[in-house]
Amino acid sequence: MASGALRRRRGAPFRVSVILIAAALVRLAASAADAAERTAASGPEPDWHVVSVASLLPPAACTASKAAASNSSALNVVHRHGPCSPLQARGTPPPHAELLNDDQARVHSIHRKIAAAASPVSDRARGAKGVTLPAQRGISLGTGNYVVSVGLGTPARGMTVVFDTGSDLSWVQCTPCSDCYEQKDPLFDPARSSTYSAVPCAAPECQGLDSRSCSPDRKCRYEVVYGDQSQTDGALARDTLTLTPSDTLPGFVFGCGERDTGLFGRADGLVGLGREKVSLSSQAASKYGAGFSYCLPSSSSAAGYLSLGGPAPANARFTAMETRRDTPSFYYVGLVGVKVAGRTVRVSPVVFAAAGTVIDSGTVITRLPPRAYAALRSKFARSMGRYGYKRAPALSILDTCYDFTGHTTVRIPSVALVFAGGAAVGLDFSGVLYVAKVAQACLAFAANGDGADVGILGNTQQKTLAVVYDVANNKIGFGANGCS
Repeated sequence: MASGALRRRRGAPFRVSVILIAAALVRLAASAADAAERTAASGPEPDWHVVSVASLLPPAACTASKAAASNSSALNVVHRHGPCSPLQARGTPPPHAELLNDDQARVHSIHRKIAAAASPVSDRARGAKGVTLPAQRGISLGTGNYVVSVGLGTPARGMTVVFDTGSDLSWVQCTPCSDCYEQKDPLFDPARSSTYSAVPCAAPECQGLDSRSCSPDRKCRYEVVYGDQSQTDGALARDTLTLTPSDTLPGFVFGCGERDTGLFGRADGLVGLGREKVSLSSQAASKYGAGFSYCLPSSSSAAGYLSLGGPAPANARFTAMETRRDTPSFYYVGLVGVKVAGRTVRVSPVVFAAAGTVIDSGTVITRLPPRAYAALRSKFARSMGRYGYKRAPALSILDTCYDFTGHTTVRIPSVALVFAGGAAVGLDFSGVLYVAKVAQACLAFAANGDGADVGILGNTQQKTLAVVYDVANNKIGFGANGCS
């Protein structure tokens, strides 16, 4: 019995030691986690973003611009729902879920347009078979997030318009208007401009339109019907476009809308930067050079820029601009891979190349082929698991979300896009997460419904990058730190 008591006495210190060691390990782990948050601001690990939680949401007031434009034609670019926007209305912006649902509508419309253009069966033949076709001469503008301010006419009338790389024809609403949506500014009045003129039907600009007609006096009429059934109809015209007080573009061809309906918000119209001859960038090429660049700010409370022509940033990394004959308006890029936290996600370049990738200023969230997105999401989630962040509910099309409540800083794995030719473009933190609120910050990528659908490089992933469209040399570049 004495011997048993001795054994028990010898075992007790051992068990106490195990308990003490376990407790010490728990305290050590907790201390390490606390230390990571306390010292995060001193410098991130390689290939990780370290961000203050307090900075996740944009300020309520417009902040000073730190954009670096390349020439005198540069225009300020602002988010139409942010405090810097001339269109900002009283009250709160639309809910995030609504904006993302509208974004999906735009994506569907891009996919329909490209699929229809690639189909060997003509619209007429489809109609003969009794198939109902959506209008596909344009793209949904429900998510035209970014606007610029220009002047039109002589004297110049200030106009705030959406800028869109997925459209060609620029237009504003004009008076008299038989059916116009409500906009912030008065309608443009051609009668008050000494430089306004109608474009005749025989003019090359009219002949180049996809949908046109002639008035009884042989003046050109245009019609653009977007994928969500929004539309603008009116007279094709010329007038002086004022970019800055000292920089004008005489004889600019645009649409003077007289019947306009749809999801255009309170914007006065649109500036198209597509690849066709009627776009602003094409019309301005003789003066500024064949190309343009822009930088979208990291926050809806800051400003970026849109610049015609000008030199590319010294740090820009270029990839070939691909051309598709069936959809000549779109800018295609050769996306071939994705990296997370510095490591390549295992997806064959063939997956990305199957349908190609369009870069689009109007789409919010980048769309990837399903296999590529699944691999990206898995790698990102595993990396986030390193810090044990609490998961949050999905937000519309975004299914990988986190709750950062209670944290002072967060560590997020970097994401880089890899393009044909080897250009690897690292994304700003604002291009990795879409933050609806501190308790719901989501991976800012989504999957296409089908591997045959074209991929889309959206504007969230373009934030803070100087995006250079070098049309003359058929290449697109990305420069880091283009704006803040």
